[in-house]
Amino acid sequence: MEKPSVSAHAVPVALARCEGYDRRSLDQLVGEVLDAARIAQSCSLKVGTKVLVKPNLLMGKSLACTSPGVVAAACRWLRDHGAQMAVADSPGFGRARSVARAIGLESALRPLGLDVRELDRPVPVTLPLPQGSRSAHTGKGGTRFHVARAVHECDFILSLPRVKAHSQMLLTFAVKNCFGCVSGLHKAVAHAREGRDPAYFADCLAALWAVLPPVAALADGGVAMHVTGPSGGKPFVLHLMGASASAVALDEALYAVFGLAPEAVPLGAALVRRKAQGSAASGTEVTFPLLRPENFDARGFELPRELSHTSFHPARFVQSCLRRIIAAVKK
Repeated sequence: MEKPSVSAHAVPVALARCEGYDRRSLDQLVGEVLDAARIAQSCSLKVGTKVLVKPNLLMGKSLACTSPGVVAAACRWLRDHGAQMAVADSPGFGRARSVARAIGLESALRPLGLDVRELDRPVPVTLPLPQGSRSAHTGKGGTRFHVARAVHECDFILSLPRVKAHSQMLLTFAVKNCFGCVSGLHKAVAHAREGRDPAYFADCLAALWAVLPPVAALADGGVAMHVTGPSGGKPFVLHLMGASASAVALDEALYAVFGLAPEAVPLGAALVRRKAQGSAASGTEVTFPLLRPENFDARGFELPRELSHTSFHPARFVQSCLRRIIAAVKK
């Protein structure tokens, strides 16, 4: 299955310096990078376009999530372009609304009349994986992920990741953030099942990206997370904000910020094998209308020394289930 193309032309990746998270600075900066990345033109953004705004709401820890100010600034930009927005996620631990409340996103979106929704109402989707890539634990029908109905109903996704090191996938950016489109406990099940084979799990994530609507991206790297991740790392001031109509192109530019080729990152390598649109392997031409990857200083950013198993430990799986049940009862 071929990924829908957002543009037949060169893909701009807009990288700019982020000096702070105050509202005025963020509104100006987010508008600058989204405009320079030509998101409106590439994604045919017009009055009534349905946009799923997908922040990273992993858990109720600020550094583990996209900055509320960045999410709100992106929503103000989309509102000014006439978009119909839904801000939603399916956190690994807890419920989207409770995580949003804990990190201050709920209050940041209130002036816009927006709330944070749960990516629920799952629809089973068979992943387009190459023949021979299925592992022994996969059923006869192939690997399926249960993707939230709201994902299928939008015109495009705006992925809003926090730039983070990742103890299982090395780095996590815009494409990995799309795993949150898998609904509720189905995500924990997928982690526990497909995560037993890390390379296969990366292939599944690449295949998931391929069945989603077009994915544009805005990466929050003003303060990144390093040493480990995606939840327990330390802050690293990277001073970066980046955007592209192609989540894949933005991710590859961010790999370059850290001096890495896409093949050095499990998900990047899976997208290269797929020759994903937006990747250098697909022949996509990338331009940098603002700054370039080498203009950012990532010296001192620590990557995980060894990658751990991507499958949830049984105790973590149970913990995720319990948090969702408790949150549902309190709702």
